[in-house]
Amino acid sequence: MSELDGRGLAPVRRALLSVSDKSGLVELGRALDARGVELIASGGTYAALAGAGVRVVEVGSYTGHPEILGGRVKTLHPRLHGGILARRELSEDLEALARCDIPPIDLVVVNLYPFEATVARPDVSFEEAVENIDIGGPSLIRGASKNHPHVAVVTDPAQYPALLDELKAHDGTTLALRKRLALAAFELTARYDAAIAAYLKAQSGEDAEVFPATFTPRFERRAALRYGENPHQRAAFYVEPGATGVNLATARVRHGKELSYNNLLDLDSALRLIRHFEPPAATVLKHNNPCGAAVADRLEEAFELAYEGDPLSAFGGIVGLNRRVDRATAERLCLPGRFLEAIVAPGFDDDAFALLTTKPTWKNSVRLIELGADIGPATPAPRGFDLRRVEGGLLVQDWDTMEPNPAGGAVATKRAPTSKEKAALAFAWHVCQSVRSNAIVLARGTQLVGVGAGQMSRLDSVRIAVEKAGGRAPGAVLASDAFFPFRDGPDAAAQAGVTAIIQPGGSKRDDDTVDACDQHGLAMILTGRRHFRH
Repeated sequence: MSELDGRGLAPVRRALLSVSDKSGLVELGRALDARGVELIASGGTYAALAGAGVRVVEVGSYTGHPEILGGRVKTLHPRLHGGILARRELSEDLEALARCDIPPIDLVVVNLYPFEATVARPDVSFEEAVENIDIGGPSLIRGASKNHPHVAVVTDPAQYPALLDELKAHDGTTLALRKRLALAAFELTARYDAAIAAYLKAQSGEDAEVFPATFTPRFERRAALRYGENPHQRAAFYVEPGATGVNLATARVRHGKELSYNNLLDLDSALRLIRHFEPPAATVLKHNNPCGAAVADRLEEAFELAYEGDPLSAFGGIVGLNRRVDRATAERLCLPGRFLEAIVAPGFDDDAFALLTTKPTWKNSVRLIELGADIGPATPAPRGFDLRRVEGGLLVQDWDTMEPNPAGGAVATKRAPTSKEKAALAFAWHVCQSVRSNAIVLARGTQLVGVGAGQMSRLDSVRIAVEKAGGRAPGAVLASDAFFPFRDGPDAAAQAGVTAIIQPGGSKRDDDTVDACDQHGLAMILTGRRHFRH
């Protein structure tokens, strides 16, 4: 007969604890002990509880068999798994427990060896990684999760308060809680196994370009967002377990309102753009496209040039900076008439932080995101793959990385670019990678002056970029993320006063484009590499 009452409540008389992360363990043990719960624990978990004066039985004493193989075998025992897996509503299961002198176990508290954190260390050996593959933990978790109609399984210290609240309120666990805990447990073991498979695949020496037959992404929810791109869409922010490097997963919000879905998209794009540059660099983004970008000798100058790229569009924009924000830059950010949604940077000097959070009228609205580390061309490339959902499936690709010296591509025209034009072309090419295709970028020196983004016709993108540049188009250079299918784009650029072009080439009409540039006296570099951003 089942021990569940009519409300689905299950008693907790006996608990098994075996945790790697001992956060909150002693407090949990004391609370369970105070409720009269018999505690069984293994290894370091037993030592931590016993050392704190909590009444607890060591696993080896409970099972009658000591740990062996250096701790590899300690919880793999019928007295534990039988007590966890027995179905309380089946008389034959209860008879088997009685016959074998196995008491039921009602609560399992287990978290796993830190495999992902271990393999994230650059100096980790293969042997150390293998030793951090947990065997007993996943077995206990899966057994308790399978038998969740009777057994509660807790796999994260963050779940301890909910468990204790439930015990205090009901003197047992509800079926609703046990279902939630079981789901979280199976999600944990799925991620854990996927992490092990990914590591072993990386260590196998297989070609990195070979995609696995089954692709299992692993992400952990960092935050529920107010909504998605639009208010009627639900949204959340997930991060890679053990994420490292300079990115939004490792950054921290120093000030401001909750980040939105669109904020995160824009901040990521800003970060990807400014990491291209070694000197001080700044960008201003709106709707996932840069409306301003610049490189200069000082950060405040770079920001000012970026903001002047398109002041109308910059209002309410997202700012990315590749240097720690000093007071001089903060003063430019706070000038009257300017309003910024968010600023991402390696850090903020104390006086700059104080200024940004007290001076402007939008001081309570702006989000200040600190990366915690310098960024630049030497910043490690993103790990893994670039993912995008489509209905019914998932598109997986390598990250789009920038070639080391784009201005060193082939000169296709009679006139080669000057040294100043080459520097401007390299800058424009780096910015162009962050613009939605069809992408056209106009730059004067290392300042973005015009952008044409997301148009169905490349000629329309040229016209928009020229219109945005206005009187700054004469003497500017142009970058195009893909080839010109016709010569009309270079013709329009030349008419506006553009002096040099950088583009991938590869069209069957490249000769027409080269002829157009030669007729207008333009220099043109073909990089041989496209940078679509759909």
